[in-house]
Amino acid sequence: MTKVFITGGAGFIGYFITKQLIARGDEVVIYDAFINYISPLQSHYHRYLEMRLRDIKDHVQLIHSDIRYRGLLEKTLNETRPDTVIHLAAIPIASVCNHFSEDAIQINLNGTVTLLEAIRNCASVKRIVYASSSFIYGDFQYVPADEQHPASPIDIYGGTKLSGEILVKAFGKRFGVEYAIIRPSAVYGPTDANQRVTQKFVENALLGKPLTLHNGGLDKLDFTYVEDAATGFVLAAFAPQAKNETFNITRGEGRSLKEFAQILSQLVPGVTLAEQPPDEVRPSRGTLDISKARRILGYQPKYSLEDGLKLYVDFIRESGILTQG
Repeated sequence: MTKVFITGGAGFIGYFITKQLIARGDEVVIYDAFINYISPLQSHYHRYLEMRLRDIKDHVQLIHSDIRYRGLLEKTLNETRPDTVIHLAAIPIASVCNHFSEDAIQINLNGTVTLLEAIRNCASVKRIVYASSSFIYGDFQYVPADEQHPASPIDIYGGTKLSGEILVKAFGKRFGVEYAIIRPSAVYGPTDANQRVTQKFVENALLGKPLTLHNGGLDKLDFTYVEDAATGFVLAAFAPQAKNETFNITRGEGRSLKEFAQILSQLVPGVTLAEQPPDEVRPSRGTLDISKARRILGYQPKYSLEDGLKLYVDFIRESGILTQG
């Protein structure tokens, strides 16, 4: 049994990681500020948070605090004495980071520095797993993009995530703490409350609203079902071979937004599409190479976009989240 400390553990991906750790029999400490930058009129954040906490609260130690508060963070680490830290706490949406750039730097970057300093003074921690992003690559120069692809972010979010990677590596080498870096992409699924395009499309389809395809929906993303993403984090947390390595953790299959909408239309009859010009500059992405994660971690994503979307749509329907006042 291992004790795992998860910053942002009550969040979207953190919740699914926590469930997998509980199933393994690990002790879990969740350290979360319960902050969401999307309007509660749009995100359903508080309802989804209630669902998550109701499901896991009896199996974890839950601490309400912010990674920017070094004193409390260091005190908590030394009191709980985890073996492994999974660092998820961040503003996870590129458009929000670009709009609230100062907050993004304070949380995504400075919060990471604060956590690293706290880990430095906690002798029990042997490994940190850092949640980065495929946004660090910027515009893909080739596909599938492997972990050696040049890092050239084009926005605040990608910049803070890449900066965090550099600091995690430097800290690990300087102070002898193992690290594993995870680069997810386009994660979607139940309880997502961040108004990603996937959440917008599914909810709009079920509400009978049109799905807006910017640039004709030709942009490709490596859509990753949240349970697969969580599995990648858990594997990286414990695999000895993951020491000081970086992994793409995705489905490994680039699909266009138009394809996403077409699959959704088969699950929700009557879906209508609307096309508009691009609404903002986003990196040109696509398929990521996950062969390294397959080889070293034994990572095998289970959910195709078709399978994952069906589970997601079924969850929204069964939850009644869209019909609650």
